[in-house]
Amino acid sequence: MPAGDVIEQQGQPWNRRRLRSTNECLLLDRLRGLGAASRAQLARETGLSKPTVSSALASLAAAGLVHEVGTHAPERGRTAVLYAPDPAAGHVLGVDIGRGWLRVAVVDLDGTVVARTDVRNRARASAALAGLVVDTARQVIAHSGVDPADVVHGVVGTPGVYDARQRRVRYAMHLPGWGRAGIVDRLGEELGVPLEVHNDANLAALGEYTYGVGAGSRLFAYILIGTGLGMGVVSDGRLFTGAHGLAGEIGFLPWPGGHKPERLEDAVSGVAVVEAARRFGSGQLSAKAVFDAARRGDRAALRAVELEGERIAHTVAAATAVLDPDLVVLGGGVGHSVDLLLEPVRERLRGLTPLRPRIAPSRLGEDAVLLGAVATALDTARDVVFERRTAGT
Repeated sequence: MPAGDVIEQQGQPWNRRRLRSTNECLLLDRLRGLGAASRAQLARETGLSKPTVSSALASLAAAGLVHEVGTHAPERGRTAVLYAPDPAAGHVLGVDIGRGWLRVAVVDLDGTVVARTDVRNRARASAALAGLVVDTARQVIAHSGVDPADVVHGVVGTPGVYDARQRRVRYAMHLPGWGRAGIVDRLGEELGVPLEVHNDANLAALGEYTYGVGAGSRLFAYILIGTGLGMGVVSDGRLFTGAHGLAGEIGFLPWPGGHKPERLEDAVSGVAVVEAARRFGSGQLSAKAVFDAARRGDRAALRAVELEGERIAHTVAAATAVLDPDLVVLGGGVGHSVDLLLEPVRERLRGLTPLRPRIAPSRLGEDAVLLGAVATALDTARDVVFERRTAGT
């Protein structure tokens, strides 16, 4: 007799509901991994008896957590009904707040984007930015056709570090006033969605681990190079954030290259690329324009790109010496031009350190932070939806 059935027979009335919930949770989790499966396959996969599986599936279907998705007709035996998790049982909200862009998506429990929009962030004050986030999120939820009550969890990615005790964001240097108390609470209250707030580089690292080039890596560092500089570290599938959530804030490292004390962020960022190009005689106004000019062979732009590559190499060398990653991913606005940066980075790295991590461009590009927010929100939302829909059954 399967172990699950032994436990069920020996269980007291007060804990049978808990056992039933455990079995249902186990089946739902296994279905997420399999995609779709029959009762017989689930019984083999879980060790539960077929009657137990049938009962649990019936409860999950009644709760709207699974549905029939087809049939399988073997060469021998009866046709089997296939079950899969119902992706519409709940939804999550993902938000990426950047200096230049705001990206918002509503995603179902399978991780499929139901609705999304990217809008320019022209807000120059915290109140205006909070209003932009709320208005944009409401519009995306409305366009998704999803009942707002079915959006059960949200995750916001932002520059800086969220201080849970003080309930505010710290060190968001490029978003004026964003560290004011009450801003984060305002977002959750006006949207009516439970929200988590995380550092954008950390979410980008999780997104790259879940959906991108970081999949399967034992320990990798995601270096986010854009308006500012940040790093997310994923070890065995989990974020490493340090004692106070500040791990990866490499932008604060001192940089000795200038005439006055600088931070590494001042040397390795989109702004630094533009400033270097100007010193070399280029009149480009954005990092993208500098990289585009370099591809056309502009000498000043090429020198600026080479200098940026050298500085990124210093960043990689520092991260490698401390973390010993098997992979370093370059992402963010500057990271999108890795085709020009990889060779200067690798060449300079050879002269800086004997350590040789694999260096790769982000596979997710501009979507890394948003997808990391979605992946994080789904981890919580799936449990929330299960508890809501099975409560009292």
